[in-house]
Amino acid sequence: MASAFTHALVAYTIGKIPPKPKQFFKLIALGIFCAAIPDADVLTFKLGFEYGHVLGHRGFFHSLVFSFILAVVVTRIFYYKTNWWSKASWLLIAYFFICAASHGLLDAMTTGGKGVAFFAPFDNTRYFMPEAWRVIKVSPMSISRFFSEWGWKVIKSEAYWIGIPCLIILSITSMVKFILRK
Repeated sequence: MASAFTHALVAYTIGKIPPKPKQFFKLIALGIFCAAIPDADVLTFKLGFEYGHVLGHRGFFHSLVFSFILAVVVTRIFYYKTNWWSKASWLLIAYFFICAASHGLLDAMTTGGKGVAFFAPFDNTRYFMPEAWRVIKVSPMSISRFFSEWGWKVIKSEAYWIGIPCLIILSITSMVKFILRK
């Protein structure tokens, strides 16, 4: 898996692209939540589910179906005053969906694990990106192992493959917004 830091950075970057909404912090915090929560599926190990089970790690909770359900639920709970059929509601759902779905995409770009069940619960087949795109060092599942030489390699890999592109996108977005203000 990619680390929680990288999932948060991607959600933040995606949230900075459109014009700044009134409740920017709330939007970004919920986007980060949506991007990070799929890894809560590691708790299913404690419930006896094996890695390859549909409810195991990188299973249903990393799927596109879960991403959509999560996006709808987060929008309905935290933006309940927004008209369900309005453009604003569907833009919120789209943002939260992209944040949640980015989690599986990043995990499919890692060098380890058993792939991501993008189409669960309909198909539990685990997928990776093509070999040339599997460039992110897989993050350890435990916090203690993250603060080790392995964790340092993960941070360097994520900084290079995700951090730099995010910084470029954020810089371009800021420049465009600055130019459009004039």
